Amino acid sequence: MPIELQQNLKLQQQLVMTPQLQMAIKLLQLSRMELVETIREELETNPTLEEHDTAEDQEEPQQEQPENSEAAEVTIDESFEDHLDWQQYLDEYSSVGKVYFETEEKEAPNYEAFTADKTTLFDHLRWQLLMTKPSEQEEAIGSLIIGNLNKYGYLEVSADEIARMSEAPVSKAEQVLATMQTFDPPGICARNLRECLLIQADQLGIDDPVVNSIIREHLKDLENKRYQAIAKKLKADMETVSAAINLIKKLDPRPGARFGEDEQIYITPDVYVYKEGDDYVVMLNDDEIPQLHINSYYRQAVKKGMTLNKDTRAYIRDRLRSAEWLIKSIQQRRRTIYNVMESIVKFQRDFFDYGISHLKPMVLRDVAEDINMHESTISRVTTNKYAHTPHGIFELKFFFNSSINRADGQTIASASVQEEMRNIIAGENPKKPYSDKKLAELLEESSGIRIARRTVAKYREMLGILPSSKRKQL
Repeated sequence: MPIELQQNLKLQQQLVMTPQLQMAIKLLQLSRMELVETIREELETNPTLEEHDTAEDQEEPQQEQPENSEAAEVTIDESFEDHLDWQQYLDEYSSVGKVYFETEEKEAPNYEAFTADKTTLFDHLRWQLLMTKPSEQEEAIGSLIIGNLNKYGYLEVSADEIARMSEAPVSKAEQVLATMQTFDPPGICARNLRECLLIQADQLGIDDPVVNSIIREHLKDLENKRYQAIAKKLKADMETVSAAINLIKKLDPRPGARFGEDEQIYITPDVYVYKEGDDYVVMLNDDEIPQLHINSYYRQAVKKGMTLNKDTRAYIRDRLRSAEWLIKSIQQRRRTIYNVMESIVKFQRDFFDYGISHLKPMVLRDVAEDINMHESTISRVTTNKYAHTPHGIFELKFFFNSSINRADGQTIASASVQEEMRNIIAGENPKKPYSDKKLAELLEESSGIRIARRTVAKYREMLGILPSSKRKQL
C-alpha cells in the first residue's frame, strides 16, 4: 500500500484556557496584598496602564467618548486589531455596580501602631556583652554563644564545642557562659528548661528548697500536673507544694521569645458588612487598591489611527490587550466577591444577628447555586479573603461548615459546636475539669448535640485547648 499525504477537515469542540481567563482565575484567588503587588508590577511594566486620578478624569474632554452606543472601529495604520470595545470599556468600568453613599462614618477595625525597627535578641545580648569590656578571646566566645542561641534563647551547643570553635580552654568558655547567663532577659543562654528556671529563681532571690527540688527533679510531674505525686515524693503538704508551683508558673520558660523577629501582619478585610436598619449592607474595601484606566495618549492613538511601524504597533497591541484584561479581571473579581458575600449574608442571617452560636451549616454548593457560579470559583473567592462583620473579622471560608445532627433532628454548624464547647470549658471547675467524654455528655444535655468523644477531642485540639489532665489547677 503506497504511503501518501492527505489533508482532512475536521470540526471539533474543545475548551481552551484563554490568557484573559487565566488572568481572571489568577486574580480571583489572590489575597489583598498579593493583588496590590500584582497591580504595582503591571503599572511599572505597562506604559498603556495608568492609575486613576480623579482630578485629571474630571478635566478630560468629554468628546473622547464615542457618541453612538455601538463600538467604533479603531485602527492603527489601518491594520490594528479591533479587539478593544472602547464603548463597552467606558460604560462598564466607569461604574463598579452597586454603590452606597455613607452619610456617617462607620466603625472600622483598629490597628495597633508598631515600630519598624525592632531590637533583636542578638543585638540586645551583644550590647550587654560589650558593656562588660571583654577581651578579644572573651568577645569571640560570647559571639559564638549568641550565634548558637535558638529563638527561645536556649544554647544549642555545649561548652566543649564553643571552646573548640573559639580555640579557647573549656574553663574559659564556661566562665563567659556563666557571665552571659546573668544577662537580660533572665534565663537567657540556658542549655535546657531546668537550667533556665534555676537561673531565673537564683536571679529573683528564690531560696526555697521545695521550689528548687521541683525544678531539678520533678518537672515531668509538674508538666502532667501530678501534684499529689510531687507532694508525696518531697514529703511536703499540698499547701507548700501549691505555693511553690504557683511561684514556678510565674517564671518564663522562653526568655528569648519576646525578641522574636516575626512581624505581626494585620488583617485588612476585603469586605465590610454593616447593618442599616433591618438589612445588612455589603461594601467592598478598595483602600490601597489602585484604580486603573488606559493611558489617554495610547487611547487617542488607537482611535485616530496614528501611523506606526510594525514593531511599535505590535508592542502597543500587546500592552493594550494586557491592560484591558487586567482591568476587566479586577472588576470581575470585585463583582464576584460582592455577590458571594451578599449570598453568605442571606444564608447566615442568624449569625450576623446573634453571633457564632447561630451559625448554620453551609457548603460551597449552596452559594454556587444561589449566584449561578461553579463551586471551584466560590472556593477561590473565599480563600484568603476576609470580612469585617458586627462580630469581628472572619475569613470567608469560616462561614462554610459541616453539619452535625441534634437530638431533635435539626442540624447545627460545627463552628457553633466548637463555640458551645468553649463556653462549657470556660465555666468548668478548674480543680475538676471536664474530660472529653463528659464534654460530649454535657453537649447532648444542654444543646441536644450528639457527637463522639473523639470528635470532642478533635474540636478541642482545633481550639487550642489542653486535655483535662493538663487543665487541672490547684
